[in-house]
Amino acid sequence: MRRILVTSALPYANGPIHIGHLVEYLQTDIWVRFQKLRGNNCRYFCADDTHGTAIMISAKKAGVSEEEFIAKVNEEHQQDFANFNIEFDNYGSTHSPENRELCEEIWSAITKADLLTQRDVEQPYDPVEETFLADRLVRGTCPNCKAPEQYGDHCEKCLTNYQPTELIDAKSALSGVAPELRTAPHKFVQLEKLRPFLEDWVDNGGALQDEIANYLKGHFLYAKNDDGVIQPLRDWDVTRPHKYFGFEIPGFEKNYWYVWFDAPIGYIASTKQWCDREGEKFDDWWRSADCEVHHFIGKDITYFHTLFWPGMLKTAGFSLPTKVHIHGFLTVDGEKMSKSKGTFIAAQTYLKHLDPAYLRYFYASKLSSKVDDLDLSVSEFIAKVNTDLVGKVVNLASRSAKFVAATGLSQKYPDDGGLFKAAAAAGDEIAEAYEACDYSKAMRLIMALADRANPYVEENKPWELRKDESQAQRLQDICTVALNLFRQIVVYLAPVLPKLAEQTGELLSDPITSWDQAQTPLVGTQVNKFQHMLKRVEETKVHAMIEESKKESADNAASEAEAAATDKWNDPGDSLEAEPLADECTFDDFLKVDLRVARVVEAEQVPEARKLLRLKLSLGGGVYKQVFAGIKAAYDPEKLIGRMVVCVANLAPRQMKFGLSEGMVVASGPGGEEVFVLSPDEGAKVGQRVH
Repeated sequence: MRRILVTSALPYANGPIHIGHLVEYLQTDIWVRFQKLRGNNCRYFCADDTHGTAIMISAKKAGVSEEEFIAKVNEEHQQDFANFNIEFDNYGSTHSPENRELCEEIWSAITKADLLTQRDVEQPYDPVEETFLADRLVRGTCPNCKAPEQYGDHCEKCLTNYQPTELIDAKSALSGVAPELRTAPHKFVQLEKLRPFLEDWVDNGGALQDEIANYLKGHFLYAKNDDGVIQPLRDWDVTRPHKYFGFEIPGFEKNYWYVWFDAPIGYIASTKQWCDREGEKFDDWWRSADCEVHHFIGKDITYFHTLFWPGMLKTAGFSLPTKVHIHGFLTVDGEKMSKSKGTFIAAQTYLKHLDPAYLRYFYASKLSSKVDDLDLSVSEFIAKVNTDLVGKVVNLASRSAKFVAATGLSQKYPDDGGLFKAAAAAGDEIAEAYEACDYSKAMRLIMALADRANPYVEENKPWELRKDESQAQRLQDICTVALNLFRQIVVYLAPVLPKLAEQTGELLSDPITSWDQAQTPLVGTQVNKFQHMLKRVEETKVHAMIEESKKESADNAASEAEAAATDKWNDPGDSLEAEPLADECTFDDFLKVDLRVARVVEAEQVPEARKLLRLKLSLGGGVYKQVFAGIKAAYDPEKLIGRMVVCVANLAPRQMKFGLSEGMVVASGPGGEEVFVLSPDEGAKVGQRVH
């Protein structure tokens, strides 16, 4: 029995799962289910990728903390995956104690190996949001074609690449202010120092598809400059300065690990959570030659997983990937997924209209071991599901099960002309296709079995035999063969269609739990009442799904435009959450509080008080109030003199050990250095009441 650790790339916690994401998670889930069906100890680990500037922005727009935002998205992601019958042994989050601990461990190993270097990096900086800006967070007019509202690195109209400093009238996408250029120290991993290891791993490790190994050698490992000299591997920037949502780096205060440093470590952290929960030894899974490690990823993140990640693992003493399975992108009817065309379909939208089994099978029928893009042709999707699953597979059961509900299967397997034996012999070739991730080949082989089984039923016509009581035994035998051929096909399809496998086990009173069940006929068991298994795909439902996706995209765009027009600031709700609104008061209650504009005419320290300043406030006309205000940590008393403030003028005097306090100064903030005294607008006069 093999021990196999399997991961998929971590979905970013910045939005819902869509059908493009599902290519990878369904590909992985099918492979894991196949391995488990074969009796291997195979475990599937994943997590949400939760750090980075984009999470900060989304949380702010939602008016919640980053932790609240990623917790909600995590629940949504797990529900989407469960609805598509994707089963993880553990699904975690990169924002976890386990991930922080492992990041520190790997960082320490990289530091000890002298792989880090530090240098200053100049970047656009948003002075309002107090954060450095990635190129995509700077917007402005293209310096080449003058198209407005273009990103800081690339014009989507004329396709010119440029630096954010070249944009005309550049503005931060976060606050709308013009960014400043500032420098901050960053730390880099010097991949060139790992070159001998990486060259050997790519050339001889056996972990990569041929086209991927050739890509890495041609573009990175052996890439040459104009003089024909091999270029050094680029240093990898692995830190980000404050503000940034992530883990602060020990010994490098107010700096954080870049999301692409801690994200793949999330694979290990998710495994550790499972080990701790199940009582497993962690080193048996990540530090053992007896454990295979398989990563499933999209081709867009090849570099991170095939150069940087193996280098990190090698340096820190963890197991290297046994295989990195890389797939292409999803297109719909030959084009990129499009929100305006309704083909950018969220998982939740799909589920409102269609059975997840349809997508599981269609993707399986298209996925190969190559790094090819997968096209979802709507017409092919409908035809393939209806022809293969409903017309060929389920049809075998629906046309025979009801005729043996009373008798069950025959006690001895009848002569079927060698159909079952031939299908059993095909099991090894089908298994090889699954193992190689060549699911399209596996589906072709399985459907060939269905093509041979269906004529048997057609020729023997059980629906005719049932009319002749003298043919009862033959009827039972014919249905026994038909149901066994059906069950055999479903065993082979079980990794792709787990629900159909479950329904088949219930129908024939024998749960499908092992690949070997396809080798031995089932006899003498009860046949339960046939329940509907799969309906035909209705074209109207597919188009209804697309139309709903169009509407969702249009509604979201309209909401974003409206929000931008009415509230471009999108202030977060953390302050309101920290200090919720007080109980409702009546208008008469409010009128009892006399708020007045006052001027600070004296301000001094109170030496024996930790938080207080003594203020003398003028209300005009020779009326003064002495106030002790808890603003010592935030204000220099000399700078307050002459400033106009708002005070509570009719507060009952309170005797303090420092003197008599006759009012309060109105201020906001949580306290300490974060206290902000409120002042009226220019034109207000001392003594005026604040209404």
